[in-house]
Amino acid sequence: MSQFDALISSAKVAREKAHAPFSNFKVGAALRTPSGRVYGGCNVENATYGLTVCAERVAIFKAISEGEREFDAIAVVTDTDTLTPPCGACRQLIWEFCGDVPVVMSNLQGKVEELRMSQLFPKPFDSSNL
Repeated sequence: MSQFDALISSAKVAREKAHAPFSNFKVGAALRTPSGRVYGGCNVENATYGLTVCAERVAIFKAISEGEREFDAIAVVTDTDTLTPPCGACRQLIWEFCGDVPVVMSNLQGKVEELRMSQLFPKPFDSSNL
């Protein structure tokens, strides 16, 4: 049993709420605080695609809107054979709001891979660049 099993399970539940009528590519994310509270998020598409919001960003925005400011892990679940990492925009926001947290990618068949944000986003732009 992994320390991330509950987080992956929460991301799977969030994925079921995804609104993806155009791509049918449902994504779920779950963001965990050091106290153990979990915020789920799902992707929400629209016809223009440009205004679509990814699951990872939904989870971050939910947590931030509830007053959370510290996070220790995020999980992302898709229904693909090849595990799906966060997109570039999500990597930027994960880095800024969560730092070098573990990013746990999983699929519905139980395949799991964990990478740190610094591995996914080795040269981030953040407040240290300003």
